[in-house]
Amino acid sequence: MIEKTHIQEFVRQAQRVGEAGLTICSSGNLSWRIGDEALVSGTGSWVPELTEEKVSICRVADGEVMNGIKPSMESVFHLGIMRNRPDVNVVLHFQSPYATLLACCKDRPKSINVTAEMPLHVGRVIPEIPFMRPGSPELAEAVVEAMKTRNSIQLLKHGQVVCGKDFNDVFQRAMFFEMGCRIVYHALQAGKEPDVLTEEELDALEMHFVGHTTA
Repeated sequence: MIEKTHIQEFVRQAQRVGEAGLTICSSGNLSWRIGDEALVSGTGSWVPELTEEKVSICRVADGEVMNGIKPSMESVFHLGIMRNRPDVNVVLHFQSPYATLLACCKDRPKSINVTAEMPLHVGRVIPEIPFMRPGSPELAEAVVEAMKTRNSIQLLKHGQVVCGKDFNDVFQRAMFFEMGCRIVYHALQAGKEPDVLTEEELDALEMHFVGHTTA
């Protein structure tokens, strides 16, 4: 059962996301599964300034709103991910500066695996979803399908989605996602080709850190 303390913690975590620069104003949305229900940032809410009055409570099984507060228009893919992934309790859709910059580039780097944190915490391969209207059934379906086997995806000309077992798991994943994109961007700006990890190096990391990989 969702209690007031859960809502307060959800608000705190949303503001943490904003303080880290992962979302600004009304960009992005956040959800947290608690039992058979989930807290979802409300439609039109600003994640960095989320208040308790803008937190929606939805039933995970069918999306029914339990407290009269309309959830984010992207709640369909948040709940869809949770239904497919019993290991996932938190979903974050964000738009950090460098990750979104690369999401909006035509000639995107094939890999952001510039340090061990990328494959281990973000994912060895990050699926790219072509642009679809935010909030559309088509986008929700594509995101849910991609995240059946991945914890991080790139929405082209839009933003990013990550999921995980708890807030720290998701926050770390989003921050490393942004870090990798920032490193790659600055390397390219300096006229340097990013020296990404080789397939052999990636295999060695997965073998050594089995249980921690997200690829």
